[in-house]
Amino acid sequence: MCGIFGYIGKKEAVPFILEGLKKLEYRGYDSAGIATLDNNKIFVSKRAGKIIELETFLKQRPISGEIGIGHTRWATHGQPSDSNSHPHEDCTGKIAVVHNGIIENYLELRRQLHEKGHKFSSTTDTEVLAHLIEDNYHGDLLKAVALALKFVRGSYALAVISEHAPDQIIVARSGSPLIVGFGDKEYFISSDIPAILKYTDEIIKLDNGEIAILTKNQIKVFTLDGSPVIKKKELISWDPQSAEKGGYSHFMLKEIHEQPSAIRKTIEGRIAAESHRIHFDELNLSDEEIRQVNRIVFTACGTSWHAALIGEYLFEQFARIPTEVEYAAEFRYRHPIIDKNTLVIAITQSGETADTLGAVWEAKAQNAKVISICNVVGSSIARESHGVVYTNAGPEIGVASTKAFTTQLTVLYLLAILFGKRRGLISDTESIKFINDLIELPGKVEDALYCEPAAEKIAECLSKATNALYLGRGKGFPIALEGALKLKEVSYIHAEGYPAAEMKHGPIALIDQHMPVVVLALAGRRYDKILGNIEEVKARGGIVIAVACVGNEEIKERVDEAIFIPKTSEALSPILAVIPLQLLAYYIAVKRGCHVDQPRNLAKSVTVE
Repeated sequence: MCGIFGYIGKKEAVPFILEGLKKLEYRGYDSAGIATLDNNKIFVSKRAGKIIELETFLKQRPISGEIGIGHTRWATHGQPSDSNSHPHEDCTGKIAVVHNGIIENYLELRRQLHEKGHKFSSTTDTEVLAHLIEDNYHGDLLKAVALALKFVRGSYALAVISEHAPDQIIVARSGSPLIVGFGDKEYFISSDIPAILKYTDEIIKLDNGEIAILTKNQIKVFTLDGSPVIKKKELISWDPQSAEKGGYSHFMLKEIHEQPSAIRKTIEGRIAAESHRIHFDELNLSDEEIRQVNRIVFTACGTSWHAALIGEYLFEQFARIPTEVEYAAEFRYRHPIIDKNTLVIAITQSGETADTLGAVWEAKAQNAKVISICNVVGSSIARESHGVVYTNAGPEIGVASTKAFTTQLTVLYLLAILFGKRRGLISDTESIKFINDLIELPGKVEDALYCEPAAEKIAECLSKATNALYLGRGKGFPIALEGALKLKEVSYIHAEGYPAAEMKHGPIALIDQHMPVVVLALAGRRYDKILGNIEEVKARGGIVIAVACVGNEEIKERVDEAIFIPKTSEALSPILAVIPLQLLAYYIAVKRGCHVDQPRNLAKSVTVE
């Protein structure tokens, strides 16, 4: 979950690396560091804390060089400190390494290296890599890195520079993402696309088990066994401005407001205007295969898992296929009962989530068909799946996912209708209505954003709370979970989401005048039941904030505060209902003085277990 950025070319490396690390800071912000090669000597500068700490230190003690590697850290092994910051060096100080991932056998390797006389200066797992490379160096840096990695168990993306080879950067990847961008007689190394958008739109992505050597004039890619690999350049379609704040105070707020256009892009090209037919060219499933599916298993983590819960409702409602939702971390390590007629759908924003990738491998090993719903083209999970549907949401920089979630829900809605139609369960008339509802959705999301002033006003009161409950029924329940997660992530207020009917089975004991309760009072056959839950909370002195549909004026008399969203179909209501919850979490976090885009202890892309 750390961020790596590197540069090799004919310009000073440090400004590129600092800028790149700032763009990657959502991947980790416990500490940061840079190593450069200048006049055949390595210079290392690193500091605990955010990148501004490193930048300030570099102004006092600048380093230079046209080759360099940098790192922004999310700690896994060893507390954040100057000594635990990357880059890490070998005993001689002639080799420097930055690393994203986890070396699972690092204690064993550390003990062996210590017995050989190696001296360690940190408590990280990464430092063993520098010493392993030193131990295997016999005149060829590329071979030394390749040999060292054969001793390693775990995941890694790494970049290495050395005084032994002062015109090179060595990079390698297994399990953690790493890309190389092509400039004009210069190359950029990055953990993620947004950091290099400013400089190039041509990249290659290293695959697992690949290693590369970069000079100022060329890149050569090999397997760890030394076999050459031919890589094809990919063009990045994202606009460089999409990775900038664009006048907003935070990326999270910008991305909340980008949801109407993101949903439009998700729909674009997937609905035939005249026939109202849905098509996914990249799905790679025939009509016959869709008809043969007798069970669907969703696997995901975090916010994507909440999207999967909505997917369960949608596929059972429209396609009548038994569906279940699994946490990827649990699914991958047990013995799931799946077969060739089971469709496994992996949902992920980054396409690099370690547990979800492991779940995909487990499903494939048991002969299940796997499709993924993903935002990043060419990501690991996308490449490992039999078929993939891209959400086309553009870069999402804020750690708390917003537009990725609503575009995932949009894809799930489209897929559920497609499956229902192909299985003969949805008529042409019904299909046209469902699709027309979806076509109207981006405009309704724009209307939903008009609740922002109300959300900001309510946030003033809730920002002083220490706990909160979120309640919903039916498709409102996963939205309650998502609303609670958003509040926890960015404001550090403890919050829990529950099915409203479960409140009386325990959580009701928590309700008093200090407990705000956010209720999804969405239209539908469960609406009267939700009103009953509201009365139960009010009878015990609880504070109730309701999210309800426009025109539902009666609810104002039953609650302390109400936020209204446009009316839409019951199936699409979760997409609108989550908007005020996102805004509520955002403004509560701002009023509490929290770092909204970089919540403590969190990183955007969980590429380690």
